[in-house]
Amino acid sequence: MTVAGPSAARPGGPAQASLGPESPVTALPRVTPEHARRLARLGCRTVGELLWHLPRRHDDQRRRVRIAELRPGMSQTVEGTVTALRPRPTRNRRLTLVEGEVADDTGRVGVVWFNQRHLLRVLQVGDPVLLHGPAERDRRGALQLRNPVVERGSGTGRHVGGLVAVYPETAGISSRWLRARIADALPVAPALVDPLPRGVQAAEGLVPLAEALRQVHAPESPEQLAAAWERLAFDDLFLLQLGALHARHRRQASRGVAIPFDGDVARAFVAALPFQLTSEQRRAAWEVLQDMARPGPMNRLLQGDVGTGKTVVAAMALRMAVQAGFQGVLMAPTELLARQHFGTLEQLLAPFEILPRLLVGSTGVRQRREILAGMAAGHDPVLVGTHALIEADVTFNRLGLCVVDEQHRFGVAQRLSLREKAGHSPDFLAMTATPIPRSLHLTVYGDLDLSVIRQRPPGRQRVGTRIVGPGDRAEAYRFMHQAIRQGRQGFVICPLVEDSETIAARSATVEYERLRTEVFPDLRLTLLHGRLPAAQKAERMAAFAAGAVDLLVATSIVEVGVDVPNATLMVIEGAERFGIAQLHQFRGRIGRGAHQSWCLLFTDGPDATQQARLEALVTHDSGFELAEIDLRLRGPGDPYGLRQHGLPEVRVGDLLDLPMQARARAAAERALAADPDLRQPALRQALSAYRTVFEFD
Repeated sequence: MTVAGPSAARPGGPAQASLGPESPVTALPRVTPEHARRLARLGCRTVGELLWHLPRRHDDQRRRVRIAELRPGMSQTVEGTVTALRPRPTRNRRLTLVEGEVADDTGRVGVVWFNQRHLLRVLQVGDPVLLHGPAERDRRGALQLRNPVVERGSGTGRHVGGLVAVYPETAGISSRWLRARIADALPVAPALVDPLPRGVQAAEGLVPLAEALRQVHAPESPEQLAAAWERLAFDDLFLLQLGALHARHRRQASRGVAIPFDGDVARAFVAALPFQLTSEQRRAAWEVLQDMARPGPMNRLLQGDVGTGKTVVAAMALRMAVQAGFQGVLMAPTELLARQHFGTLEQLLAPFEILPRLLVGSTGVRQRREILAGMAAGHDPVLVGTHALIEADVTFNRLGLCVVDEQHRFGVAQRLSLREKAGHSPDFLAMTATPIPRSLHLTVYGDLDLSVIRQRPPGRQRVGTRIVGPGDRAEAYRFMHQAIRQGRQGFVICPLVEDSETIAARSATVEYERLRTEVFPDLRLTLLHGRLPAAQKAERMAAFAAGAVDLLVATSIVEVGVDVPNATLMVIEGAERFGIAQLHQFRGRIGRGAHQSWCLLFTDGPDATQQARLEALVTHDSGFELAEIDLRLRGPGDPYGLRQHGLPEVRVGDLLDLPMQARARAAAERALAADPDLRQPALRQALSAYRTVFEFD
């Protein structure tokens, strides 16, 4: 811990005359190359990046007490004068103590510091000081300040006595050190690019960017700190909204394909179905087909909980595209899911003599050559596949509709590669069984129109969910054995394929052997994971679907794309290692038949956050409700594919703050109306990080 003294560098000194946002951090006083290496771990290589290293909280130390008012067991702020200061020897050579005494007009209090011998050099008897720390009673019963933060001077200090910023830290870089260095950098803040148009700033009553950063790092009052956070949060959401709106406007103005709606074709498709559409499936299909008929390219997200029947809506859209003379393509993230979609589309499109083709990584060379020739010549109207669809040699004759399932699993570049194969802007339908909270749709997915299916088809039962701790496993195994003896089947999901020395989780291979030989030796088990050859995976999955296997031990490969109505058990090992969205996906693999289904969450002692996730699964079966809970517990992360989406870091903005989002969206609409081409340099520079997110140039 250091103490600010008269010789400390002050903002605006000669050493800072040539500083700018792009200057390396070593241009700041007292930042050595070793400091720079440590700062790089925090993402701070330039002075501008250091200014954007925002506090994670502020400690309110404004309330001061007189020495006579000190209370034991509490951290308190005291202002006084040093009346004594001396080292105290100890038997432990690794421990040094500095003892002192501070007085004010109400009394005196002892102070002790641990391993801070440097205080003997920077503090002297008679110095005015501010101290903040816990007051405890010593062996004699007298109050003593233990290891307090100390700053020489009176009034409000940088480190003591105000709203003190606490930063994300790393080894060798403390919050105290950062406060001093950022204070040296603050004169550079006015040179930072301010992306917010002045008209928006004035209309929203927001403080300038430089002032916001100054108040966040060294707040003068709670009100000014709140205004600073408001400005920075507004910027985050404003740029997200502006990027989404700009992409939407550009898309609507671009050349697309118009796939006319044919009522007779739609009615014939519905009449040929082996089941009745739900009202929400009908509504979603209507929205998709009407969007396809417009001259601009469709960009729509179809989201629905597991088992709500999104594929039939996609099939109707593909049928309409083929009727209009276009080709359609459906891309899925795994071969298992691609094969399931292929089988479903084969069944749904067969009455109209439309034969889809399947292109996946395991497709043989000869068959692949035949498929590519058929698509390039326009002989084949529908192609289903995985990432194999976006390889360079895959071409289309007249691609009109792209469907991407579980679209959050694909990066922007992959989705864009699929679109670019059309040579124009084809209609685009994204599907996801991971419901996206409304707050995220308004921002990250704000450039997509939305269709939602909440209603489950008749016959889908609520899956019972239980948390199983280490002491309850034996009972859970007896329950599983009884269900299987009654003719049911089940899944056992494990986090890993093979044992890991660094992750204490049951692997699929080891767990399969344990269950097969020790727990269920009289049952039929098989193992499924992504490293198996495609033919072997298909063979084992087919055996399970046919009822020839009682328990399927697998990795997360079965998260999507598995439909076995007789499976009523879903056991998830190390459930605390998965997020809510993935657990809900696993659970969605069961509950598809006539019998009651159960999801058992096996845990090895989750922490509080993990326990909250698991309990949410027990009490909620709606993916939409779970998505909101997940966002609150974890923040916007991988469950919604934000990393794959290329989203820049949301520094301050709260994606759950719908009122702030509404303000930001209205402001973005006004800004775009005033500057449709975004010619303002600062705005274009700020939006450059969002171009790949929203797919605009």
